Amino acid sequence: MQLTKNFSLSEFECKCGCEMPTNILENVKELSYHLQRLRDKFDAKITVNSGYRCENHNKKIGGKKHSQHLKGLASDIVVEGKTPEEVYNFVDKLQKLNMFKLGGLGKYETFTHLDIRGNIARW
Repeated sequence: MQLTKNFSLSEFECKCGCEMPTNILENVKELSYHLQRLRDKFDAKITVNSGYRCENHNKKIGGKKHSQHLKGLASDIVVEGKTPEEVYNFVDKLQKLNMFKLGGLGKYETFTHLDIRGNIARW
């Protein structure tokens, strides 16, 4: 299922292969809308390393107990040609200017965590 011009549902599905609950799908659709806007601003491909995670898979990979991934509100992304720090700083700036939905941002060595939880969280 195509969610936006550049994102499909398969990119956000749990890596364990379980079926995504309907209420989670609605969150993933909203998340993909915001990621599409970000992709358009960067004018660069965004790869989703991790999207929705069921509880079992999240536990298996050592995810946080209350992870936004469990709700389908989070993604770990790589933007082609940009470092995680550049992505982090860009999204942080957009959120401060109210140009991007408020959420969590995490900067890691090889990817950036982005979520749309509705309030600012940083790490």
